[in-house]
Amino acid sequence: MTRFRSFKLMVLQGSNSKSENSHSSVSTAALIFPLASQNFSKTFSSLKQSTLSVTNRLSSIHHDSLFVEQVADHYKLPLIANERCGSWYIPPERKAASAYFKSTDGHQGQWSFSTRRLNLQVLEILGHHKGCIIVDSTRRGKSMPDALSKTIPIWCAVMNRLLFGDKDQAIRLHTPTTVVAPSEQSQIESRLDEFVSEARRLQLDTSALRQMLSGPLRPLFVTPDHPFPDLPSQAHTPYHPIVCLTSSHRVHDAENSKSDYIQGAGDDSESWSQGLTPSLFWRHKNTLMSATDTELPSLIASFIALEQAEIQSRPTAPTLITPTGTIFVGSHGSIDFDTWDAVVSCSCTNETANQNTSTKGRPKVLHFPIPQGKLGSRALRSHLHLLAPFLQPILDSTTSEDAAKSVKILFTCPTGTDLAIGTALVALCLFFDDDGSRSNYLAPRDEMEEALTGKESPGFRTKIDKLLIRRRLAWITTAKPDARPSRETLQAVNTCLIGR
Repeated sequence: MTRFRSFKLMVLQGSNSKSENSHSSVSTAALIFPLASQNFSKTFSSLKQSTLSVTNRLSSIHHDSLFVEQVADHYKLPLIANERCGSWYIPPERKAASAYFKSTDGHQGQWSFSTRRLNLQVLEILGHHKGCIIVDSTRRGKSMPDALSKTIPIWCAVMNRLLFGDKDQAIRLHTPTTVVAPSEQSQIESRLDEFVSEARRLQLDTSALRQMLSGPLRPLFVTPDHPFPDLPSQAHTPYHPIVCLTSSHRVHDAENSKSDYIQGAGDDSESWSQGLTPSLFWRHKNTLMSATDTELPSLIASFIALEQAEIQSRPTAPTLITPTGTIFVGSHGSIDFDTWDAVVSCSCTNETANQNTSTKGRPKVLHFPIPQGKLGSRALRSHLHLLAPFLQPILDSTTSEDAAKSVKILFTCPTGTDLAIGTALVALCLFFDDDGSRSNYLAPRDEMEEALTGKESPGFRTKIDKLLIRRRLAWITTAKPDARPSRETLQAVNTCLIGR
């Protein structure tokens, strides 16, 4: 130790001369362990990649799924996957539904009740089964994700106040005391009245929602590291239990662990899955888990191709957006042109090329040649202005409200959950009243007349603002819980309707 200190002092003292100053820039680590200094970073990176391999991820997912099934058997309640992570941990035959509670709505200081993701389908399941289990996980060394510890408790508290505001049980915010500090609990509670006001402004049918339930909602929290909380018998329970289930064991240093186990292995699947989806994983689980890392890419590619071919040959039924009897949303596979009075299609390829006119001589198909993802959502802005002149003659051709309801208009995109939602949302705002009846007083601005005369036309004859857009979006998410319009898609809608 004395020699090392003397050597270090000598190096520092040598910095007084100009020539010796250049030597003092060499790190002590490089002088003592030159090879380790060069190779340690590569070695650590290699170990990290090996630990986080797809094989280890699938093995960890399967391990955690056994715990999920154990909890479901213990409580005898249906499993709901909190997407996008939860579906990895639930065998499809045991999955009752999907929910969309975002962790960002529970982040410190960013607490929120989402009017874009109402998750009302959960209430229906609660009504049928008296309770449910919502499955999620996290990969960041936390005991549970913010979606379970805070977003769902906020949602429960808002729904309780909205539907059971006269009961003391409904007023309370229930969070896990091991995760949420009393100060944070207090700050969230101070925001609840604001969240309830936002929910009321959506004009939801609260009486119909209230009839689904026998009492308030109560979140409970289960992780692999804590015992199961007891539930009262269903015959005597004063509330509907929502078991917030974290599927993964907590690993304090997950990525540097010597174990092959990966906490929250299903999280952020876009970065590691190579296109593999939860449904494909469960369908081919034994084959995938017995394959090596070098075999997996080709196996996954072959399973994806097979699934895409099956989807094309097995179209899903489109969803009617109530309270209208006119607007439907679906994927491209649901297009049967004889069924629809009009089709609005968003895709790179034009599946509607040979379906350009209806029997009455009017255009029957409007195609927006845009891709999926963010690029498509941004490109949508330059096409949405075409909707009103395309749809208005079709809707105006009916002479009565009953006849108007018989008109069927389909909005499609490859998934039926993003671009199709945005285009349908614009139509709902432009042409339908709050009760779902046809609006005859909504007249779009005549841009051609403005160009020819140089005078500004009156524009819309009723106010379209963000509140109206949120209300119409609530129709869509209530009818189609898997609707997931991206932020960019909703910004395109706002630009079209408000930024005119």
